[in-house]
Amino acid sequence: MDQIKASPSVRALAGRKGIDIEARARELGRTTIGREDIEGTAAPAAPGASASTAAWETDHAAWGPVTEEPMSRLARLAARNLGAAQTHIPSVTHHDEADLSAVEALRQGWKAEAQARGLKLTALAFHVVALARTLRAFPKFNASLSADGETLILKDYVHIGIAVDTSYGLVVPVIRNADRLGLWAIAGQLADLAGRAQARKLGADEMGGASMSISNLGGLGGTAFTPIVNPPEVAILGLTRTAMKPVWDGAAFQPKPMVPLDLTYDHRVINGADAARFLTHYAGLLADPRRLLI
Repeated sequence: MDQIKASPSVRALAGRKGIDIEARARELGRTTIGREDIEGTAAPAAPGASASTAAWETDHAAWGPVTEEPMSRLARLAARNLGAAQTHIPSVTHHDEADLSAVEALRQGWKAEAQARGLKLTALAFHVVALARTLRAFPKFNASLSADGETLILKDYVHIGIAVDTSYGLVVPVIRNADRLGLWAIAGQLADLAGRAQARKLGADEMGGASMSISNLGGLGGTAFTPIVNPPEVAILGLTRTAMKPVWDGAAFQPKPMVPLDLTYDHRVINGADAARFLTHYAGLLADPRRLLI
């Protein structure tokens, strides 16, 4: 083709994307090329480059005013890890709920003692204890899959990761040996880790190596969500806002504080029946928290 008709802005866009506009015209069999012929089109990928990013190679300013905000180093790292997790892990989320009536009664009854200890006894502390106990009862959840997917590595320790939303991104400090700690010790560690996470005072050794993590959105709202497994863990527990619901006790409906439970798991390691049994056991511990204190 002797001459290709294209506006200066289309030629500029093609230049930014590294696209030969004449070659693109020959490919389409046309002599006129518009922005729509260039948008979403990427130049041939360099060796080792991923073609999956082509959809993001868009001139957003062509559609209206935009501003740019660089992502923090932590956010960039999280984006890479989450993208890899969704690509490589066949994940499923199992939803259930637990009755927190007994937990709330204990929290109210121990409020004075908590104040005397200088602590706030949150429901999350009970969740950490219940998860630690449940991981001991279901060791397949307290495991990691080898990189080649052929070996399951079972852990003889229970470390619980707690996702903390901070002004600089999501961080996951870890409570080590949670199955050996009492309720008050866990309450203290939760407050300490959350406070230092907000102040950017966590050490590198206080993150990583979790058996399983908890993502708690209870203070923000929601009725359910699908948390993403944080590799090399094989499962993650999501919590949303506790709500009063009518629960049938065999004779009448009773108002109960019910907390939604969202368990996402790696289906290569865990099947649906495993997940259902895991959350049933977990919910049973919360319904009778005296079992957590033995």
